[in-house]
Amino acid sequence: MEYSLFFVILRRSYFMKTLFMRIYRELNQFPKPSYTILTSGTFDGVHQGHQKILARLRSLKQQIPTAETVLLTYHPHPRLVLTSNYEGIELLSTLEERSELLAEQGIDHLCIIPFSKEFAKTSSQTFIQKILIQTLAVRKLVIGYDHRFGKNREGGFEHLKAYEKQYGFEVEEIPRQDIDNLAISSTKIRNALLGANLAQANELLGYPYRLSGRVVKGNQIGRTIGYPTANVEVDDLHKLVPANGIYAVRVLINQKFYKGMLSIGVRPTIGEELARTIEVNIFDFDYDIYGHKIRIDFIAYLRPEAKYDSLAQLQQQLKIDKNESLKALAAWA
Repeated sequence: MEYSLFFVILRRSYFMKTLFMRIYRELNQFPKPSYTILTSGTFDGVHQGHQKILARLRSLKQQIPTAETVLLTYHPHPRLVLTSNYEGIELLSTLEERSELLAEQGIDHLCIIPFSKEFAKTSSQTFIQKILIQTLAVRKLVIGYDHRFGKNREGGFEHLKAYEKQYGFEVEEIPRQDIDNLAISSTKIRNALLGANLAQANELLGYPYRLSGRVVKGNQIGRTIGYPTANVEVDDLHKLVPANGIYAVRVLINQKFYKGMLSIGVRPTIGEELARTIEVNIFDFDYDIYGHKIRIDFIAYLRPEAKYDSLAQLQQQLKIDKNESLKALAAWA
């Protein structure tokens, strides 16, 4: 199977710099730096627990001038391959979002292994010898305290330690207490998002939860009451969409951020038994973006979705929501 190499180039205005990270979907394209510092895992959401590991990679790189940092990950998510019934599996980040988040963490290289049932049969020893040593030339390996790999998750920290001298690499484990003290887990973040506790989710993530999708045609009712919305269709069916309600958001379009407010729900004022939609009203914005890919950062949860007796009442509430959104966005900035 053939994969290509490409670059992630991101601009973050609040850092005033451009970040580069090379991405490989075919491991034999990896250039093998003279000193590779690597960690591996799914890193769904790249939350603060993950960031603890990534910070250690950056720290080690500063100590070794020739070193380059590498994250080895998998796609699709292993749960989607190994679970016969994957309905209800909701991920905090798509592959594209995960790549962006890792680039923002200053990782030099992202290697993506296509995960399959066949790959899942790879023994831990083969994984170490063929992938870590022969392909990626690992000199330093940093893992979380609960990291497992290889067939039936047979490999772990002690297994890696046993091969250090044979293959000439060092392994370092981030202690359990360093991760547990942060009280962070992907499950806890998912529950917070599904329970409309956005503040907790963002605190655990260390950044505003984000969602990417393409703008599609809607019923354009918002336009008739002065609040036109862009209907967003999420690319990945397994991407977690937060609880129904109204949110203050910022929207990234063509590398520029705009303020806005967003509604997730079934639009009870418009009708009954309607499909769930994601609609964002972008402030001070009047451009045709149908078909465009946009990113939404969730800044604050404002209120639950509600039914109003008329569009006029809804219009009055939207005016209030916009003011509340501007307050929340100003406080966040």
